[in-house]
Amino acid sequence: MKQHRNNSRRSGLIVLILVLILALTLTGCSISNPAAQHLTEDGTSVNIESLSTEYKLGFFDYVKLPFSYLLSWLYNLTGNFGVALILFALIVKILLLPASAKSKKGMMKMSRLTPQVKALEEKYGDDKQAYQAAVNELYRKEGASGCGGCIWSLLPLLILIPLYEIIREPITWLMFHGRVSDATLGQIQNALISSGSMTAKALSSGRSAAYWQMSAMPYIQTNLEAMKAISPSIVAMNTKLLGVELATIPHVLFWNYFAVSGVWNAVGQFLLPILSGGINMVSVLFGQKQNNAVVVDKNGNQDEEMAKSSQQAQSNKMMTYLMPLMSVYIGFVAPAGLSVYWIVQGVFSLIQDYFLNKHYKQVYDAEDEIKRQNAAKEAALEAERERLRAERRAENPDGMVGAASKKKLQQRQKNEQAAKEAAYQEMKAAASGMTDAEGASEDPDDSRRPNRRGRNYDPHRYDD
Repeated sequence: MKQHRNNSRRSGLIVLILVLILALTLTGCSISNPAAQHLTEDGTSVNIESLSTEYKLGFFDYVKLPFSYLLSWLYNLTGNFGVALILFALIVKILLLPASAKSKKGMMKMSRLTPQVKALEEKYGDDKQAYQAAVNELYRKEGASGCGGCIWSLLPLLILIPLYEIIREPITWLMFHGRVSDATLGQIQNALISSGSMTAKALSSGRSAAYWQMSAMPYIQTNLEAMKAISPSIVAMNTKLLGVELATIPHVLFWNYFAVSGVWNAVGQFLLPILSGGINMVSVLFGQKQNNAVVVDKNGNQDEEMAKSSQQAQSNKMMTYLMPLMSVYIGFVAPAGLSVYWIVQGVFSLIQDYFLNKHYKQVYDAEDEIKRQNAAKEAALEAERERLRAERRAENPDGMVGAASKKKLQQRQKNEQAAKEAAYQEMKAAASGMTDAEGASEDPDDSRRPNRRGRNYDPHRYDD
């Protein structure tokens, strides 16, 4: 179980590190805003002359390009940014289905092996080398990995990072597909400042600088003519979903913004992060319950007690609270569109996990049924063997079976002969102490053997 726990800690640590990286990315700590860092001396506008007029795509930018084209195509198809995000999340889930299936299978497999690993620990005790060799052999035989599907579960999380950057920067990725210079972004910001839509301070400080592109989406439509003069690639986008603006950041004290953004918009934005955290918690608890359902002993019977100490259960103790809290935090520091994506992704994950669990549980139930049948057959055979052994013991209480019977028979005959000899000697010794007369009267053979002492025997020969 120590190796199981070490694998669980290692998997949880990797996931935690990636979640922290994701959180830093989403809160703007890992990406700068070049346009917002070059203000004029009076701090009222962006200094365009200090910005580069060329763009340069890095390695990760090429990773983002396919997703940017896909999301842009979905928006052109639907005409709504929220609906495009929902379809985008669905397509990404379908593309990542093989990796998700591998991850689910690996985690359920590791959970199933918990009782056997525990048995090996009890068997080998302090012999760590023999224990690890036995565990590795068990994993090899069962086709399991020590990471328990962790590697496959990391792939979707790694892909989420560039996806969130695309959602966070719709001007760069949905309008220009990454091919936009800092000078062009600076001109867009100056146009927003000159129209009074946004301030230079909001564009250059804190999380507003990290999410200025999403925050600018509603104002592009009202300043579309000036934006088109900067670049024809700039288009107005509908960023509302069911009356809730997805391009602005929700507020914890939402009631203070009723007059500014409207009651429903303020309440709806506040509910999105809460709903995101709730769905994430339900998803983790559902997955934990399904993984525990496949923990069985060597005979294929469910082992609920052992399920509580499984690797996946230990990992889920941390993930049960970490992921929901992280999604709530991200929801209140990022535009509401990210919460929508997180919610939709969580709902699709629940649906996907339901069918994957159902599929693999049927597979494992069939394996468990075979184990139970084999265990029942073995128990019946053992009972029959015990019955036959009992019959042989009743027929041969001395245990004379097979090649050893002759020796045992000879030994028993020898013991019987020795016992007879000892009884005869004892009787002879007792008889020598009797008088002749008593001996004659008590000897039952005197009448039948009158000459047993010889014909000339005279008992009174030496009488005076």
